[in-house]
Amino acid sequence: MDFMSDRDVQKYLQDGYVVLDGLLTSRECDELRQRMSEIVDQMDVPEHCRITFSTYHDEQLKTQVTECVVTPGNADYFITSGDKIRFFFEKGVFDDKGEFLVPKHRSLNKVGHALHAYEPLYKKVTHSPKVQQPGIGGEGGISRRMVRTPPGTFPLTDFTGREQEYDAEKFVAAPVKKGGVVLIDGEVVHRSAENTSEDSRHVYTFHIMESQDTRWSPENW
Repeated sequence: MDFMSDRDVQKYLQDGYVVLDGLLTSRECDELRQRMSEIVDQMDVPEHCRITFSTYHDEQLKTQVTECVVTPGNADYFITSGDKIRFFFEKGVFDDKGEFLVPKHRSLNKVGHALHAYEPLYKKVTHSPKVQQPGIGGEGGISRRMVRTPPGTFPLTDFTGREQEYDAEKFVAAPVKKGGVVLIDGEVVHRSAENTSEDSRHVYTFHIMESQDTRWSPENW
């Protein structure tokens, strides 16, 4: 199945992202969710590694120090998770003793970062023939569920100088149907707002890089 039309390709090149329907079937989604439920059922995270996750760099570092007992191997629980399957939690799900205040299935922010390497179902999706370079030298397409990106912000990522602040009201919602996918260029400004509803927002996110003429930074995972 050809996921990307010429219009999709142009949308991606212009805005830095595109929403595609039908990457996975409803059954495939249910299978992934069921497997994750089993993983969470078996979850056994030491209290000193029960850290909450934030996408804000400074807040993440602060969280690791204040909510983890700083002993060798604990403070870097997140940093060393690139080749492991570890659990990261939402704020406010633990009491002051590190015990769950909510059901553990509703406590997680994410599970990462090596599902694609060690979990067969997730590995199958990640390395599927459908996941190819999207229309730019290849066919096929793809990877999130609620993404917001201000129009006209691509490609303006600049890692020099002070971090920019963006007006939250200028972000445009990009809802995705079950089984759909959002393909996002690494330079596009995007965000996924906190989920405060009663419904979990299950998403499988993975990153893809161009391998041709590309040198993987030794500072990366």
